[in-house]
Amino acid sequence: MRMFIDNAGRTWTVDINVAALKRVRGLTGVDLMQVIEGTLIEKLIRDPVLLCDVVYAICKPEADAAKVSDEEFGKAMAGDAIEAATTAVLEELVGFCPSPRDRANLGRVLQATKKVMERARDLVEKKLDSGELDRLADRLLESAGVSSGSAPASSASTPGP
Repeated sequence: MRMFIDNAGRTWTVDINVAALKRVRGLTGVDLMQVIEGTLIEKLIRDPVLLCDVVYAICKPEADAAKVSDEEFGKAMAGDAIEAATTAVLEELVGFCPSPRDRANLGRVLQATKKVMERARDLVEKKLDSGELDRLADRLLESAGVSSGSAPASSASTPGP
């Protein structure tokens, strides 16, 4: 079992078992065992709405007991809470895999995915810090005939013929 805290301060337990898999499949149409094929991890990481629907379905018995609706759950999911929920779900899926080889392979895929994401974040930070993106924006504005140092004059302030 893994836990995460949403933005309302509520602690949620992510416990993946057969009942949770069936609940997720029934409520969202998502087969969490597709994670073994390697297609689901990217889908969950790239789509926070899908991820939160999956997490809510996993946590539904707990949410029902606390009288937290799907919408209330979603309102409390942003930023760090989504990242923590993502980690909890993916780590639980690794632990759930029935085959030791699948667990090992999925664990490796998960680690590789994390590394790639960190490298992509590092690259973006490097480009931001270097001013490369500012220079690109300046070039694009100049090619469009707009000076990067000032906004184009409005038609109201431009003298007429």
